[in-house]
Amino acid sequence: MSDPGKAGDLLAQIPQGKAKGLPPVHLWNPDFCGDIDMRIARDGSWFYMGTPIGRKPMVKLFSSIIRRDGDDYFLVTPVEKVGIRVDDAPFVAVGLRVAGEGEAQVLHFTTSVEDEVTADAEHPLRVELDAQTQEPAPYVHVRANLEALIHRNVFYQLVELAVPREMDGRTWLGVWSAGVFFPIAPQPE
Repeated sequence: MSDPGKAGDLLAQIPQGKAKGLPPVHLWNPDFCGDIDMRIARDGSWFYMGTPIGRKPMVKLFSSIIRRDGDDYFLVTPVEKVGIRVDDAPFVAVGLRVAGEGEAQVLHFTTSVEDEVTADAEHPLRVELDAQTQEPAPYVHVRANLEALIHRNVFYQLVELAVPREMDGRTWLGVWSAGVFFPIAPQPE
């Protein structure tokens, strides 16, 4: 499935219309057609056959049909399902808008493909620590089992908004959004 025309064939199968919103990829169950040589790098760059996809509208279109099943990522149309590689997360949160403050604060993220997501109970924030370096890797849930890696500059904004809160017998630094407290890291003693 690594022929150069495969990405174009896949694009031709994506339903086009005037309706807003994302295609219902969660409802589509076509046969698996194999893997294609497409990769999403950790920085959110998309590659096809080792070459960057420079056309943003094409990247946005592909990003609208991505689905994660278990640990695997696929591009899905009503008639075809192909596997792709994702180095970390399929999206990168590159912008943050803050409304309100304190427990009434609401955090609105924008991804590199212009998806917008509000951190809340259905779209939680989480932070993983690298076992070797102890460097944090923050994520926000975007949709249906898909996350965005939060860009370093946006994470710095979150850290500046962090407040302490007692949880499970410890004091955590974290942020509020839509009435939910999201821990970032234990408060240093």
